[in-house]
Amino acid sequence: MTASSAGLHEDPAALSEATKDHHRAVVSVLEELEAVDWYHQRAEAATDPELRAILEHNRDEEKEHAAMVLEWLRRRDATLDQHLRDFLFTDGPIMHAHEGEAGEEASSGDESLGIGSLRAGGAA
Repeated sequence: MTASSAGLHEDPAALSEATKDHHRAVVSVLEELEAVDWYHQRAEAATDPELRAILEHNRDEEKEHAAMVLEWLRRRDATLDQHLRDFLFTDGPIMHAHEGEAGEEASSGDESLGIGSLRAGGAA
């Protein structure tokens, strides 16, 4: 297994190039956020103010990198796009947006919990 395919759960030969790129992006976001955490801890623990400033600068650059790759993912995944639109840059409790989403499904009068019929033809 090559380094670029580390973490794939399926045979790379069975995956499209788009899926491999998606995986690369997800792994990159994870790595960037991990670096943010490491730099944050190091900056907080640093006793030298100049070193702390450098580490904080590095941490914030990693945030920029994560945001750029997350935007790449958002542009290619309609479901992720919708979830980000529902939750990001909102005011109030985060769970309120989630509860509103569940409330919309429940208020439709459909008792199926939004999963649809399992019967042939889709009749409820």
